[in-house]
This record gives sequence, structure tokens and C-alpha cells, in this order.
Amino acid sequence: MPSKKKPSYQQTLEFLFSQLPMYQNIGKKAMKKDLNNIIALSKHLGNPHEDFPSIHIAGTNGKGSTTHILASILQHKGLKVGVYTSPHYKDFRERIKINGVLAPEGFVVDFVEKNKKIIAKIEPSFFEITVAMAFQYFKENKVDIAIVETGLGGRLDSTNILKPILSVITNISMDHMDMLGNTLKKIAGEKAGIIKENTPVVICETQEETNSVFKKKAKELSAPIHFAQSKYNALPTIKALTHSIFNVYREKRLWIKDLESDLAGFYQGKNFTGIMMAVEILNGMGYDISKKDILAASRKITKSTYFLGRMQTLSYFPFTLLDSGHNAGALGYTISEITKDKFDKIHFVIGFVKDKDIGKMLKFFPKNGEYYFTQANIRRALPADDLKKIASGIKMKGKSFPTVMEALEAARSAASPNDMIFVGGSTFVVAEVV
Repeated sequence: MPSKKKPSYQQTLEFLFSQLPMYQNIGKKAMKKDLNNIIALSKHLGNPHEDFPSIHIAGTNGKGSTTHILASILQHKGLKVGVYTSPHYKDFRERIKINGVLAPEGFVVDFVEKNKKIIAKIEPSFFEITVAMAFQYFKENKVDIAIVETGLGGRLDSTNILKPILSVITNISMDHMDMLGNTLKKIAGEKAGIIKENTPVVICETQEETNSVFKKKAKELSAPIHFAQSKYNALPTIKALTHSIFNVYREKRLWIKDLESDLAGFYQGKNFTGIMMAVEILNGMGYDISKKDILAASRKITKSTYFLGRMQTLSYFPFTLLDSGHNAGALGYTISEITKDKFDKIHFVIGFVKDKDIGKMLKFFPKNGEYYFTQANIRRALPADDLKKIASGIKMKGKSFPTVMEALEAARSAASPNDMIFVGGSTFVVAEVV
């Protein structure tokens, strides 16, 4: 009897994308209200997440940068570092990496084929399967440590079956309010769900509205809590859209001079502040990370970890920058930085998803920009014509384009060498050009 032919990688992805609830397509309906599925799936696999130490990272903004900065530092120490992030841009395997190398296509195919029966029985979401897949991959490849980023929230996030050696919470901003709550305190409560008993937690950014939430949760679980900004501060020394340089202060004294990072953006200072606190805690566990290690690793974050989509330079003439910040907090920082630079004109190629407060997001953009309103190729995308109509109501002028690439080509045709093109508004818009 002939053996069944194994599906291709592309056929496996089609199964994952079409048969399973996927947040990027249907939004809130794809989310599960408990951890039962991921617990059952992990049990079937032998609980792979218990076979390696991990660092768990949650927050509204800064998760991706913090994850990849830490990964670069630990890789520089010679460790085998697993990284799980979401969403992906071009290739599904961007979610699951070891030392910056994407998981093999064959592993993805084999994992799905071996577990189709349990998938059919449990009916997990797309995200639940990817989390289980990542944990299995890290176990099989015997990583020294895994750095795992939550998807949404924390308390009910599928990654929250981890028992990490360290938890990190970055920034709390208003985003995904329909699922996480409509106040900073409620959102912080969901993020605080990653705090574990007797496990240290770093709070990267001190915020008056949320401090009490984290303190209360940490006290309940006897978790040592460290507010990074009470001890460290990373202050930018230059302004550039291609990289960043910081002076790092420890207890108000200069501790690291000219920390250069290949990640652009003044806001990275907040992420590096949290990183310094995390490194101090890891050193207390025996990781022996020096200032020289931090300096060396910070210069090669994107190359060593395959980090895409944040203040990423696409081309130089005209200077074309893309950024996946997709909420008011992230967009506010990004637009503030790029509008301070000296370009003759800025061309904005932007699109959003339907479940955002579009009016609030658009207020960060300058009225005198050139706008190319567009939409990503997903069901959640806000139609370009609808975006143009909303923007017109607040005196933002531009044209609408049915695809991201058409909008980008129009911007390129109109831009002079001394202009800038910015692509953003949504992760899914960026994914089509990255």
C-alpha cells in the first residue's frame, strides 16, 4: 500500500490559515477565554515548555524590541536562544526562531501532520497551535533559554502556561480595549497575569495609573518586583532614523557611555532601561553579562535576531521608513520623531484595521503631509476609501489606493530625493512591503 504523500509547506500553511480561527483575519472572535486548549495540547506533547528556562514578556508597546535586545545579548554570551513572537510579516516561521534562524519548513509540516488528530479533537486557535509548535521546537533543539512574547494581554494568553525565570512588562497603553478593558488599570491587570509566584518581574516603564496594579499582584504571589526607572535611565545622545545612541545611568550616575543600537527611535531608551534591570537580575542568576557584552550585542540586534518592522529603513533615495506601531502610544512616538527631521516633504502610506480608534490615531499625523490611504489584504482592514473619508473630516488630504503596493508606488513616483516616505499604521500594511 503506497504511503500517504506528505503535504508541502505551503499546503500546511493553507491549512493553518484557513481552518483555524486567526486573530489577524477575524479579530476578537478568534480569541479564547481560557487556557484549556493550550494546556490540553501541551499535555499531549509532554509539556515541552517545562523543559527549558524562559523569560516571559508582556506589554502594549516595546515587547518586540525588548525580546530581541535580550536575545541578542544572550546570544552574544554564546547561548542557544529560542524566540517566540507574533505576528509574522512575510513568513510564518518568523514567529519561531533560534539564534535568529527561522524554524525549518519541514518542522512546521511534520508538527502539523503528527498532531492533526489532537488538533481536530481540541479545535485550538491558530495562535494556540503556533505557541505549542514553538515550545516543541525549543524542546527538541535543546535551547539554553527561550524568550517568549505574549500575543495579547497576558493572563489568558496562550503563552501564559510558562513558568519563567523572569517576567518583563514593558509599556501599558490603550489598545485592544474590546478584549483587555477600557482603562489603563484594566489593561495592566491583564498584563500582570504573567507575574508568577516567587518569580522576579521587571516593570520597564513607571506609570502612575498602573503601578498599584503591579505591586498588588506581585505581593499576592510573593514575586520580587523591580521598577526599572527607579534605578536605570537610558537617555538618547543623538537623533537619527537609522540607529540610536544612549548614555545609560545607574542610580543617576553614568554607567554605560555611548550605547549604540541598530534599532532606531528615542523610545528605545525606555526599552533599554528595562533591559538593564533585566540584565542585573539575570546576573544574579549567574548569567555573567558584562557592559562589554551589552555594547557589542546592541550594535547587531536586527542582524543577529532577524528582527523586522520597527523603524526599519527600506531605501535611502528617497528615504523610506516603515514602522509597525499600530496604537496611539506607538504611533505618537514614531510620528513625533520623523516629523522633526529635515525632509522637504513627507509622504505617508498608511492603513489601519477596523477595530482601532482611527480618529485618535490620525491626530498624530501632520496636516501638511502627502497622504496615500490604503488597506492591507486582510478581512480586518479598514477600506481605503473609508479611511480617506475619516481623514478628510479632520482636513487631511490624499488619495486612496486599493492595495499597499499601489499606494507605495504612487508615493515613490511623487517623492523627490530629499523627501521621505513613511509606511505604517498597521502591522499588516508593513508586512506587505517589508
